[in-house]
Amino acid sequence: MNHAVELVGATKRFGSQTAVDNLDLTVPRGSIYGFIGPNGSGKTTTLRMILRIFQPDSGSVSVLGKTAGRAADPRVGYLPEERGLYKRMKVFDLCAYYAKLKGVYDCKPAIDEWLERLDATSWANKRIDALSKGMAQKVSFITAVVARPELLILDEPFSGLDPVNLDVLRDAVLSLRETGTTVIFSTHDMDVAERMCDTIFMIFKGRKVLNGSVDEIRKQYATNRLSVRLRNIDSLPSNLPGVTRIDKVNDEILLSVRDESVSSDVLKTLVEAGCEIDRFELEQPTLHNVFVSIAKPDTNGEAT
Repeated sequence: MNHAVELVGATKRFGSQTAVDNLDLTVPRGSIYGFIGPNGSGKTTTLRMILRIFQPDSGSVSVLGKTAGRAADPRVGYLPEERGLYKRMKVFDLCAYYAKLKGVYDCKPAIDEWLERLDATSWANKRIDALSKGMAQKVSFITAVVARPELLILDEPFSGLDPVNLDVLRDAVLSLRETGTTVIFSTHDMDVAERMCDTIFMIFKGRKVLNGSVDEIRKQYATNRLSVRLRNIDSLPSNLPGVTRIDKVNDEILLSVRDESVSSDVLKTLVEAGCEIDRFELEQPTLHNVFVSIAKPDTNGEAT
């Protein structure tokens, strides 16, 4: 079984509104699979179908080899965006409670391991309402992973974290992938998604609009623009092959080209013209750029 999750023609409607429309999707086992999309795109509905909170109106949703099951699947861990911790419980007791809900009763070794890994051991006997926001997020993460799930669904796990705690949790997620856990990672932070995810899936207006590795997406949305920096910006020759537009921004020259294959010809022309080149590179679109190009509003205020 190569896929942890597989959706085939999955559709979910609420009244007259189609939240998810005929969605085909496969999440490879042992990968970090990024879910992105603007608010109201159908992303949360898709996650809830995978979690068995919602059932599709048509099509199928297979999770860890099964097309039917309960929402409380002990093989699946879930960290929701809206954290829901019992404020009067102590940290260790809370983690043990969540482990036992998943059928793991000998949970002390796992809890101790995670508390130590996330630098939270000293907080084991503190009440939840005494925790800082960052520490509470660490505890929420532990409750999602303490039962060693095969599939882990994380919804905005790094929201509001300072850089130090973000690095700690990011390393924890990466370590889970190394031990075989499949991670579905839902986020609005395109930089984090770009750095962490093996595959990126974007849903927009209920339909799949992106699905592939970051490199594949970049190639699909290539900018065909060269970024050039010369010691003397005025030495730029005018007869550059394949260049359709030249923009000068401060000390940087942006060359729009017909396609990336002309890059070597442009570089050769600059060298032959005696230009002293400090930088010459083909710009790569960021995931943020791609996201905005798909989901930006048009002049009528609707997303395009």
